[in-house]
Amino acid sequence: MKPVLVVGAGFSGAVVARQLAEAGLQVLVIDRRDHIGGNAHDRPDAHGVLVHPYGPHIFHTNAARIFDYLSRFTGWRPYEHRVLASVDGMLVPVPINIDTVNRLYGLDLDEGSIQAFYDRVREPRDPITTSEDVVVNAVGHDLYRKFFQGYTRKQWGLDPSELAASVAARVPVRTDRDDRYFTDRYQCMPDEGYTRMFERLLDHPGIRVETGVDFFRHRDRLDARHTVYTGPVDAWFGHYFGALPYRSLRFEHEHLPDTPQFQAVGTVNYPNEHAYTRITEFRHLTGQAHGGTSIVREYPQDEGEPYYPVPRPQNEALYKRYEALALQERGVTFVGRLAQYRYYNMDQCVGAALKAAEYVLEKLDLPAVDAVPQRSAAMVAEPATPGA
Repeated sequence: MKPVLVVGAGFSGAVVARQLAEAGLQVLVIDRRDHIGGNAHDRPDAHGVLVHPYGPHIFHTNAARIFDYLSRFTGWRPYEHRVLASVDGMLVPVPINIDTVNRLYGLDLDEGSIQAFYDRVREPRDPITTSEDVVVNAVGHDLYRKFFQGYTRKQWGLDPSELAASVAARVPVRTDRDDRYFTDRYQCMPDEGYTRMFERLLDHPGIRVETGVDFFRHRDRLDARHTVYTGPVDAWFGHYFGALPYRSLRFEHEHLPDTPQFQAVGTVNYPNEHAYTRITEFRHLTGQAHGGTSIVREYPQDEGEPYYPVPRPQNEALYKRYEALALQERGVTFVGRLAQYRYYNMDQCVGAALKAAEYVLEKLDLPAVDAVPQRSAAMVAEPATPGA
């Protein structure tokens, strides 16, 4: 019998492949790159430090079902990500909190007075349609300029006034001293790395993996019972309506020998300095013991590997035209950040993939499989404790 073809071995493709294989199907997973794991792929660099070649990936979720599902394939290292921003010659917490405001303005605010400060400096916007509206409405123009405007221009190549409100809404403004970047219940890193987790996900007798295979070069010979596609949706249709805009990144990796620690936290943002947006030091994320340390600088750009769909109304309208074509495709399921043109986090990719697998099984008239047949206490870390 023909296999189900899964195009892409990242989170979306690997999760769908596993679910279909557990339902008894034969699955062929292909990926254009020479490795599995997609952008979450990690590996030791030339100096033996575990790094993320495609930039930092920090797992966080509030969904116990998603956490339990991945816990079938990895143990966890509890990790709460913290970020500092270089602003006005100081390193201050991001997201903006009480300590951020106090340090920048020489104030002594607390939880009882911080909201009054925000209310005093904010500039009400109605309606709120852009990322600029979101930030200025919450904290006014000065904090907007210090933290958001320059960073957004570098990251997206657009002013916040040109981006959908959803972009800025991802970064909250806090009225306490919580300096964690995320507040999700589960915050952790795979204890043996993402690649090892993907190896376990794809380790099933019903799954065959072929890397270094470009779907579009071999499309005619890949005869499948059903296809699950996780690549850019516009590429599937030969850019029929024109190319969907994606933002890319260039990574500058550096190893620093005999350096126990380069920076105080996992990531430091540079909203208004340098051409790069941030520097991440991987050993904060992994907890790896090593005599040196490895960092990465991120340079956003238009050309290159597609990483982020660009959230603008005109881009969403263009995507909707491709979505209409996708809904007419027989024997194909589109899932993932690029195929659905959505700014998904990793846990959202997993959730969407589990739903996509159910859809495929329904189309093939097969029963669904339980994503979490049993919870293994040995594989599950305790959820993060706020403030820990």
